[in-house]
Amino acid sequence: MAYTYQDLKKKTVAQLREIAKGAKNEAVAGYSQLNKEHLLLGLCKAFGIDSRVHHVAQGVDKTKLKGTIKQLKKDRDEALAQPEKDYKKLKTIRRTVHGLKRELRKAML
Repeated sequence: MAYTYQDLKKKTVAQLREIAKGAKNEAVAGYSQLNKEHLLLGLCKAFGIDSRVHHVAQGVDKTKLKGTIKQLKKDRDEALAQPEKDYKKLKTIRRTVHGLKRELRKAML
């Protein structure tokens, strides 16, 4: 049976040990002594599963938001380099960056 990282993560230690029993691989050697975290990593290596969790932004254009944030940070740095600082502009830029980052984090799944 083909497993995904999420499928394996939802299983109990006992279930993971049963799966490891059937997998003949060095990565799961000593499976009866491993805890869940180490079992997950071993099974991912044995089955060739990517063990990282990938976040996908849904409902927003991630590259556009990141580009906007990058441009706003450049504007902020330029405003800070001025001898006469415009603190209202700085506050507006910082709050906008903060709002965009929050929007990006909300869209992550």
